Amino acid sequence: MQSNPTTDIETVKDLFSAHLKERKARRTPERYAILEEIYNREDHFDAESLYIHMKTNNYRVSRATVYNTLELLVSCDLVKKHQFGKNLAQYEKSYGYKQHDHLICNNCGKVLEFCDPRVQQIKNMMGEILNFEVTSHSLNLYGNCAGGCEKTRKS
Repeated sequence: MQSNPTTDIETVKDLFSAHLKERKARRTPERYAILEEIYNREDHFDAESLYIHMKTNNYRVSRATVYNTLELLVSCDLVKKHQFGKNLAQYEKSYGYKQHDHLICNNCGKVLEFCDPRVQQIKNMMGEILNFEVTSHSLNLYGNCAGGCEKTRKS
């Protein structure tokens, strides 16, 4: 999903700084490097692949710093954490991004995003019918890539 054009890395850094200050956590260059790396991505990722990517690109970060920073970013709503049916958590940037839902391939794990206004209509209608205030939702559809997936093609 595309970001809001008014969202820039400085806004996200300011929000993260305020969150760290509020929690009396250190504001280190490594944490900001992780934040920037995440906001330069356009995909879903797991903590280990982020760590490996950063080490490969000569960032001086530890595995623990990556994992801890991800949890801080989740706690201040700058990153969303997903559990797509596997034991491995995946993350995506969230500030300035539209609500969207996911299609997940059972074979290769590929994640596709989609946004359909009918999902919002269903959410609103069910809230009204059941007298329930819906504050958020998560819709994940599982299946297989059409025409075979990356995992099948590699076999």
